[in-house]
Amino acid sequence: MLLKNKLLVAGLLATVGLGGHKHLLGDDPGASRQVPARPIMVLGHAGSGFFTPINPFNPLPPSSLAGLQRALARGADGIEIDVRLSRDSVPFVYHDPTLNSMSTGEGCVSQYTAAELEKLAYRGGMIYDLFHDEHLMRLQTVLDQLPSGAQAPAIHVDLHEDEVCAAPRSPSRSPVLARALARLLRTYSIPPDRLLVLSGRPATLRQLRTLLPQVPLGLEITQNFDAGLQRAIREKMQAVVVSKDVITPERSTQAQAAGLQVVVFGGRSAKAVARLVRCHPDAIEVDNVPELLTQLGRPVEQE
Repeated sequence: MLLKNKLLVAGLLATVGLGGHKHLLGDDPGASRQVPARPIMVLGHAGSGFFTPINPFNPLPPSSLAGLQRALARGADGIEIDVRLSRDSVPFVYHDPTLNSMSTGEGCVSQYTAAELEKLAYRGGMIYDLFHDEHLMRLQTVLDQLPSGAQAPAIHVDLHEDEVCAAPRSPSRSPVLARALARLLRTYSIPPDRLLVLSGRPATLRQLRTLLPQVPLGLEITQNFDAGLQRAIREKMQAVVVSKDVITPERSTQAQAAGLQVVVFGGRSAKAVARLVRCHPDAIEVDNVPELLTQLGRPVEQE
């Protein structure tokens, strides 16, 4: 019955056009794509992106194992993974501030032990949940499922340090998260050039530089680009990780001229992806891996 339901829903989506879209560059459907001279690394943003009903239809939860594996199966060079800290200080893979938004749990990741979190299932809604049976996972469990050594994909670890369930004036758990992440990453043979740890908090990145001196670090910039860039230069970061709403070609060039790698995150529609490509970043954590691969003239692998 489950398979029959999946096929029925997939057929309905295809009938109403939710499984595909036109490939656009800017506003001109007939414009040819301009592949930049500098290769752009393609990473799946939270794996295969977020729950979306259209362009493309994606029923897989962000940063779930299935979502991460799908991005790699389609031909992405790597993945971006969202990490939070459990109550017992275990790095856990989960994107949203609260569990209520897309799981069977309530409250925050920080209120549960790792063993309790592993029992929680992802929930996106009736249609989405016909296509997956995903549960929350430790970062260690996810890394164990990925190729290692020379075959390791590029991995961007995005530290989510907001604590919406914490009591006022509670001490930050960011130092604990940094130490737990460092202990875990030391046990894996991930080449440094395929790893990036990013955060919006310079204090966390300074701590990680001491704990993991060989690992590249990136400062996330979601609002004031100029202030963020100056801070990244001052803190001797290796990269800036910039929101799709903030990046421009000029800003990308400015950061690269300062010796920083430019990573952009976001972009799902053909038009949005084309705009990011025109910014010539070093990497794009994209919500639509097949679209970006197509615009870069690269093959999209069949799953």
